[in-house]
Amino acid sequence: MSEIITLAHGSGGSQMQELIEQAFTSAYGNELLLTGDDAAVLELSELQTPGARLAFSTDSYVVTPQFFPGGDIGRLAVCGTVNDLATSGARPLFLSMGFILEEGFSLVDLKRVVQSIAVAADEAGVQIVTGDTKVVEHGKGDGIFINSSGVGVIAPGVAVSGRNCRPGDVILLSGSLGDHGIAIVSTREGLNFEAPIVSDAAPLGALVQAVLKAAPQTRCFRDPTRGGLASTLTELARQSGTCMLVEESAVPVKDAVRGVSDMLGYDLFHLANEGKMVAVVSTEEAAQALAAMQASPYGADAAIIGTVASPDAPELPSTRVFQAYVRTPLGTLRVMDVLNGEQLPRIC
Repeated sequence: MSEIITLAHGSGGSQMQELIEQAFTSAYGNELLLTGDDAAVLELSELQTPGARLAFSTDSYVVTPQFFPGGDIGRLAVCGTVNDLATSGARPLFLSMGFILEEGFSLVDLKRVVQSIAVAADEAGVQIVTGDTKVVEHGKGDGIFINSSGVGVIAPGVAVSGRNCRPGDVILLSGSLGDHGIAIVSTREGLNFEAPIVSDAAPLGALVQAVLKAAPQTRCFRDPTRGGLASTLTELARQSGTCMLVEESAVPVKDAVRGVSDMLGYDLFHLANEGKMVAVVSTEEAAQALAAMQASPYGADAAIIGTVASPDAPELPSTRVFQAYVRTPLGTLRVMDVLNGEQLPRIC
């Protein structure tokens, strides 16, 4: 077999079948995938339970570079889709993987990406049940792009939404900000640091389920990916007609990430994350939710970072808009607005 991807690998013929067998099914083949049909037929016994619902999500990954400290484009594809499903309160179950490969892409690198997908899927407890491969001419792509879609099941009684946030609720963050964004930019720019900075890419389905078990009235979940925490909380404020008030000193940030962010002039609250979850919970369930996060392998640094407030709260500006604010260590307030423009293109 060729050591690089050729147009024949996308032809639908024997070379394509050889690629599928050597790169994909050898890494994450399972009974559903190996049926060889054009569509996976999924048995979801959970849906026989009254009130159970399906969650479905899709996303595309074009990150550059494709390999970076803490992960690669394959791990991102699994974690990103699993986490999108998890934000709905769903238990992720099945994924599809669609590959757009550029002629000349290394088969060794493709197998490395696919093996990473297999490891991340096992870690997330999901099965890859269908997929697709296309090849474009050299110069018409950038090595490899991936589209991933996912299906999960939402248990009866779970109804999380940003619309549910209420004044007095508590905002939780599952760990430190900005690890993924700084890992990507430092790799692109060839920056070396004494303290290694690695991507936080992680599947958070189990963490979300643990929070829901401990705090069944959780209002919402959201993963602060592109646009960072500022964009996420601003969206939640507008969705719920409230304001979000974050205590800057309570937000976990690694010293190395803070240092690089300051050096490059980035706003920490706009940096992308691929393994962090925001949860808004009632005051009564905050302690239980935090403990559940901290018990997860991906939530050891979880913290309560703020509260939901009414737009006319006396400590906020009298503009009465739905907005996110951060209180600095000096006690002053500043707006946490959505990211304007593209801080770091091709981040995921």
